[in-house]
Amino acid sequence: MATDQLIVSAVGPWSAPPGVAPVGVIHGRFQPLHLGHLEYLLAGKRACETLIVGITNPDPGEIVFEPSDPERGKPAANPCTYYERHLMIEGALLDSGIEPTAFRIAPFPHSHPDRLLNYVPKDALFLLTIYDAWGETKLRRLADLQLKTHVLWRRNSKVTSGSEVRRRILTNESWEDLVPPAVARVIRQFAIDERIRASAS
Repeated sequence: MATDQLIVSAVGPWSAPPGVAPVGVIHGRFQPLHLGHLEYLLAGKRACETLIVGITNPDPGEIVFEPSDPERGKPAANPCTYYERHLMIEGALLDSGIEPTAFRIAPFPHSHPDRLLNYVPKDALFLLTIYDAWGETKLRRLADLQLKTHVLWRRNSKVTSGSEVRRRILTNESWEDLVPPAVARVIRQFAIDERIRASAS
C-alpha cells in the first residue's frame, strides 16, 4: 500500500512535531496490524530519524484490565503472538521503503508504566494518535512518567480497526483490503485466520 493512498484515506490532519527527533517511539497492540496502523507508523517515521515501534500486551500473562478500553485485554482481542506482530511490523515497514536500520521493534508493556523504560529510551519523543478515552489515558500515563510526548492527530473515527479485521476473518468476509500485504502473508503463514475462527467455535 503506497503512502499517498494512506494519506487519501486519512480522516483528519497530521500534526508534525517541531523539528525531527533523533528517536521517536510509537506503540500499539497490532492485533493484527492494519492500514490505520501503517499510517501511524509512517507518520511516526516522518517525525524522527530512528523509530522504535513498541508492541503492547507483549505477554498474555501480564495483561491488565483497562477501564477506558475493557475489550483490549480479552483473549479474543489478542490472537497474535509477540513474534507474529514483530514480523507484521517489520514486513509492513520494509515494504513501505523504510530502511531496516531506521527502525527498531520492542515490547511496550503500557499497562505496567514502571517497566516501560526498561524497553525504550527515556529521552525519546513519544508519538501518539488519539481517538477515544483510551488514547487520553495513554497520553496521561506517559506524561506522568515525565516523558516528552507529541500527539500526531486526534480523530473521531478510524481508517479501520483490529476488531474489524478479526470480525471479517471470523465471519469469512474479505479482510485482506484492510491490512498491508506483509500482514496478510504473516496471517496466512501462521494460520492466524484459522486460529481466530477456531477460538470462536
